[in-house]
Amino acid sequence: MLITNRIAPILSLIFLLGACHTNKKKEPLKESEKPNILVIAVDDLNDWVGVLGGHPQAKTPHMDRLAQRGMLFTNAHCQAPVCNPSRASVMTSLYPSTSGIYFLNPDITKSPVASKSMVMPKRFEKEGYHVFGAGKLFHNGKGINEAHVPNYAGQFGGFGPMPDEKISSYPGHPLWDWGAFPERDDQMPDYQLASWAEARLAEKQEQPFWMGIGFYRPHVPQFVPQKWFDMYPMQSLQLPQTITDDLNDISSYGVDITRLNHVSPTYEWVAENEAWKPLVQSYLACVSFVDEQVGRVLTALDNGDYGDNTYVVLFSDHGFHLGEKERFAKRSLWEDGARVPLIIMGPGIPKGKVCNKPVQLLDIYPTLLALSGLEPDATHEGNSLIPLLENPESEWAQYARTSFGPGNYAIVSDGYRFIQYNDGSEEFYDHNSDPQEWYNVIDKPEYVEVIEQHRSQIPEQRYKILGKGSTGHLSYDASEENRKTN
Repeated sequence: MLITNRIAPILSLIFLLGACHTNKKKEPLKESEKPNILVIAVDDLNDWVGVLGGHPQAKTPHMDRLAQRGMLFTNAHCQAPVCNPSRASVMTSLYPSTSGIYFLNPDITKSPVASKSMVMPKRFEKEGYHVFGAGKLFHNGKGINEAHVPNYAGQFGGFGPMPDEKISSYPGHPLWDWGAFPERDDQMPDYQLASWAEARLAEKQEQPFWMGIGFYRPHVPQFVPQKWFDMYPMQSLQLPQTITDDLNDISSYGVDITRLNHVSPTYEWVAENEAWKPLVQSYLACVSFVDEQVGRVLTALDNGDYGDNTYVVLFSDHGFHLGEKERFAKRSLWEDGARVPLIIMGPGIPKGKVCNKPVQLLDIYPTLLALSGLEPDATHEGNSLIPLLENPESEWAQYARTSFGPGNYAIVSDGYRFIQYNDGSEEFYDHNSDPQEWYNVIDKPEYVEVIEQHRSQIPEQRYKILGKGSTGHLSYDASEENRKTN
């Protein structure tokens, strides 16, 4: 039996009720039986994690250890390849096309749809949980985390500390910088966040708790102390695998939406300034640094009173390009921009299992409700992952969907990625033969039927774009302008 005796009846009942679509009420858990919840968000982490194999040199022993103690989802995807809308989807279980939150603003409170949804921390507080958190859980705008996370402890310096002058030669946005800085780990906000978590996990909790920790690295600026760079010597560092002319089978709109008005270094600038290896090195250094902080939190959980009755969910808000598709940073619908790490560990979850089914970040909220024995929220658009946690090979008819503005969608199944842009152009990748997504086979006749199956998942209802002025808004507007004039 995969699920422990104490939790099994609850999970089985939830699964059966969902399968039969009955309206029967399940008995709520007693206060003493409620599990604790520990949510760990990592900012801008792609699949450069040891167990995911995204980079052959990535050193992440602690996230690897977490995967060995729980279930690793290898085919998990964000709902938007940018921080604010992705995190809004996690915390509301609503798609951007439903909420209108597509880019770096607005907050959930400014969406007529999303504002009616009870965000995850508030729901658990309502259910009698002691809720507290720190770092980047929602987007980092002024007062946003404070408004949505009860007992919020702060950002602990956010993306800092910053040097007096840029370390790199890149002349663009001040956050786009990389190199060895500062001198010590304890000067880093993520180190301080882990210390805060260690202290909280050592305290006596009178209620079941929901705890959120939002780490900032490897988000730019890619600064960590020198010792983390030393783990990745430049002379032996491997670059991501790429091919020349990778954009030749992609529409001009598909190229524009991933480049126009973005603030990251262009592929041309990186090549001319020989910055590719330094960028890869700094990213890997930041990944290993944040992995160490994750490890500290897991050790504190194990050493305290709550390790046996706590569900841990680790995820990243979106992926990140390091030269793939001739670009750097996020904001793309390709695998490198949308695929994310997702690991769930806790009572009754089988250890060391791997699930390759397509899942989404907006599945986290309904899954945690189910694991906690709480009633589902009918407004949620995500699906509980209980069937997959019971058996990762279970039948799973769901697709994963990512968007970057209305009309731009990626639909992912078990083996394929379909992309449709707002100008009508499309891409299709067969991961069985082309996991790097180098070859767009949208016109191949042998894929006509499976392409249509994916195309049918494109939402017909698309909420208008809310907010204005962010890089995503500007990129979308510029791409639309080019579409209309060309």
